[in-house]
Amino acid sequence: MSLLVITTGGTIDKVYFDATSDYEVGEPTVPHVFREAGVAIPYRVLPLLRKDSLELTDEDRQLIRQTCVDAAEERILITHGTDTMPLTAEALMGIEGKTIVLTGAMAPARFRVTDAVFNLGLALGAVQAFGVGVWIAMSGSLFEAGKVRKNREAGRFEGVDAEKLR
Repeated sequence: MSLLVITTGGTIDKVYFDATSDYEVGEPTVPHVFREAGVAIPYRVLPLLRKDSLELTDEDRQLIRQTCVDAAEERILITHGTDTMPLTAEALMGIEGKTIVLTGAMAPARFRVTDAVFNLGLALGAVQAFGVGVWIAMSGSLFEAGKVRKNREAGRFEGVDAEKLR
Protein backbone atom coordinates (compact mmCIF):
# COMPACT_ATOMS: atom_id res chain seq x y z
CA MET A 1 0.00 0.00 0.00
CA SER A 2 1.19 3.49 -0.86
CA LEU A 3 -0.32 6.61 0.66
CA LEU A 4 -0.58 10.15 -0.67
CA VAL A 5 -0.75 12.91 1.95
CA ILE A 6 -2.09 16.16 0.51
CA THR A 7 -1.60 19.23 2.69
CA THR A 8 -3.85 22.23 2.17
CA GLY A 9 -2.97 24.40 5.16
CA GLY A 10 -5.20 25.06 8.12
CA THR A 11 -4.47 25.24 11.82
CA ILE A 12 -2.57 21.94 11.83
CA ASP A 13 0.30 23.63 9.95
CA LYS A 14 0.07 27.10 11.50
CA VAL A 15 3.06 28.82 13.05
CA TYR A 16 2.71 31.47 15.75
CA PHE A 17 4.78 34.62 15.40
CA ASP A 18 5.21 36.02 18.89
CA ALA A 19 6.55 39.40 17.75
CA THR A 20 3.35 40.14 15.82
CA SER A 21 0.95 37.93 17.82
CA ASP A 22 -0.14 36.40 14.54
CA TYR A 23 -0.51 32.96 12.96
CA GLU A 24 0.55 31.95 9.46
CA VAL A 25 0.34 28.62 7.64
CA GLY A 26 3.83 27.11 7.62
CA GLU A 27 5.50 24.02 6.22
CA PRO A 28 3.59 20.72 6.48
CA THR A 29 4.01 19.04 9.88
CA VAL A 30 3.01 15.56 8.69
CA PRO A 31 6.57 14.37 7.92
CA HIS A 32 7.72 15.31 11.44
CA VAL A 33 4.73 13.67 13.14
CA PHE A 34 5.02 10.49 11.04
CA ARG A 35 8.79 10.27 11.66
CA GLU A 36 8.34 10.70 15.43
CA ALA A 37 5.57 8.08 15.42
CA GLY A 38 7.69 5.58 13.47
CA VAL A 39 5.23 5.33 10.56
CA ALA A 40 6.62 2.58 8.33
CA ILE A 41 4.18 2.52 5.42
CA PRO A 42 5.35 4.18 2.20
CA TYR A 43 3.90 7.64 1.74
CA ARG A 44 4.57 10.85 -0.13
CA VAL A 45 3.58 14.35 0.90
CA LEU A 46 2.18 16.78 -1.65
CA PRO A 47 1.93 20.35 -0.28
CA LEU A 48 -0.91 21.55 -2.52
CA LEU A 49 -2.14 24.71 -0.75
CA ARG A 50 -1.13 26.80 2.27
CA LYS A 51 -4.41 28.46 3.21
CA ASP A 52 -6.70 28.84 6.14
CA SER A 53 -9.79 26.84 5.22
CA LEU A 54 -11.97 29.96 5.39
CA GLU A 55 -9.93 31.27 2.44
CA LEU A 56 -10.47 28.16 0.27
CA THR A 57 -12.48 28.78 -2.89
CA ASP A 58 -14.54 26.50 -5.13
CA GLU A 59 -11.54 26.53 -7.49
CA ASP A 60 -9.30 25.31 -4.65
CA ARG A 61 -11.74 22.49 -3.90
CA GLN A 62 -11.76 21.57 -7.58
CA LEU A 63 -7.95 21.49 -7.53
CA ILE A 64 -8.00 19.19 -4.50
CA ARG A 65 -10.56 16.95 -6.20
CA GLN A 66 -8.60 16.77 -9.47
CA THR A 67 -5.40 16.04 -7.57
CA CYS A 68 -7.14 13.09 -5.88
CA VAL A 69 -8.54 11.84 -9.20
CA ASP A 70 -5.13 12.08 -10.91
CA ALA A 71 -3.15 10.51 -8.04
CA ALA A 72 -1.61 7.10 -8.65
CA GLU A 73 -2.30 6.23 -5.00
CA GLU A 74 -5.68 4.77 -4.06
CA ARG A 75 -5.37 5.88 -0.42
CA ILE A 76 -5.25 9.60 0.28
CA LEU A 77 -5.00 11.50 3.57
CA ILE A 78 -5.70 15.25 3.38
CA THR A 79 -4.77 17.74 6.08
CA HIS A 80 -7.23 20.62 6.03
CA GLY A 81 -8.46 23.51 8.12
CA THR A 82 -11.40 22.60 10.30
CA ASP A 83 -13.81 25.42 9.46
CA THR A 84 -14.68 24.23 5.95
CA MET A 85 -13.47 20.63 6.07
CA PRO A 86 -17.02 19.23 5.69
CA LEU A 87 -17.50 21.29 2.49
CA THR A 88 -14.32 19.93 0.94
CA ALA A 89 -15.24 16.38 1.99
CA GLU A 90 -18.56 16.77 0.17
CA ALA A 91 -16.75 18.14 -2.90
CA LEU A 92 -14.67 14.93 -3.00
CA MET A 93 -17.62 12.54 -2.84
CA GLY A 94 -18.05 10.22 -5.81
CA ILE A 95 -14.39 9.81 -6.75
CA GLU A 96 -14.13 6.21 -7.89
CA GLY A 97 -11.50 3.82 -6.57
CA LYS A 98 -10.13 6.12 -3.84
CA THR A 99 -10.23 6.04 -0.06
CA ILE A 100 -9.94 9.63 1.14
CA VAL A 101 -9.72 10.76 4.78
CA LEU A 102 -9.55 14.42 5.81
CA THR A 103 -8.20 15.55 9.16
CA GLY A 104 -6.90 18.67 10.84
CA ALA A 105 -6.49 20.19 14.26
CA MET A 106 -8.05 22.73 16.58
CA ALA A 107 -4.55 23.77 17.74
CA PRO A 108 -1.34 23.85 15.64
CA ALA A 109 0.72 20.65 15.59
CA ARG A 110 3.72 22.71 16.74
CA PHE A 111 2.00 23.48 20.06
CA ARG A 112 2.72 21.32 23.11
CA VAL A 113 -0.99 20.80 23.70
CA THR A 114 -2.66 19.87 20.40
CA ASP A 115 -5.06 17.34 18.94
CA ALA A 116 -3.03 17.20 15.69
CA VAL A 117 -0.98 14.08 16.45
CA PHE A 118 -4.03 12.16 17.69
CA ASN A 119 -6.09 13.19 14.65
CA LEU A 120 -3.31 12.26 12.22
CA GLY A 121 -3.02 8.82 13.84
CA LEU A 122 -6.77 8.33 13.64
CA ALA A 123 -6.79 9.39 9.98
CA LEU A 124 -3.83 7.14 9.14
CA GLY A 125 -5.62 4.14 10.62
CA ALA A 126 -8.88 5.01 8.88
CA VAL A 127 -7.34 5.48 5.44
CA GLN A 128 -5.82 1.99 5.72
CA ALA A 129 -8.94 0.29 7.11
CA PHE A 130 -11.80 1.85 5.13
CA GLY A 131 -12.93 1.07 1.63
CA VAL A 132 -13.63 3.49 -1.18
CA GLY A 133 -15.28 6.72 -0.01
CA VAL A 134 -14.64 9.99 1.80
CA TRP A 135 -14.40 10.41 5.57
CA ILE A 136 -13.41 12.95 8.19
CA ALA A 137 -11.28 11.86 11.15
CA MET A 138 -11.63 14.39 13.99
CA SER A 139 -12.42 14.56 17.68
CA GLY A 140 -11.72 10.85 18.18
CA SER A 141 -14.45 9.89 15.73
CA LEU A 142 -14.83 8.98 12.07
CA PHE A 143 -17.57 10.62 10.02
CA GLU A 144 -18.87 9.94 6.55
CA ALA A 145 -18.68 12.90 4.18
CA GLY A 146 -22.00 14.72 4.01
CA LYS A 147 -22.95 13.69 7.54
CA VAL A 148 -20.69 15.82 9.73
CA ARG A 149 -20.32 19.37 10.96
CA LYS A 150 -17.98 21.33 13.18
CA ASN A 151 -19.55 22.37 16.45
CA ARG A 152 -17.61 25.56 17.18
CA GLU A 153 -19.11 26.04 20.63
CA ALA A 154 -18.12 22.55 21.80
CA GLY A 155 -14.80 22.58 19.90
CA ARG A 156 -15.39 19.25 18.18
CA PHE A 157 -16.90 17.57 15.15
CA GLU A 158 -20.21 15.73 15.33
CA GLY A 159 -22.39 13.67 13.08
CA VAL A 160 -25.56 15.08 11.54
CA ASP A 161 -28.15 13.92 9.05
CA ALA A 162 -27.16 14.76 5.48
CA GLU A 163 -30.26 16.95 5.08
CA LYS A 164 -29.16 19.21 7.95
CA LEU A 165 -25.91 20.10 6.17
CA ARG A 166 -27.64 21.57 3.17
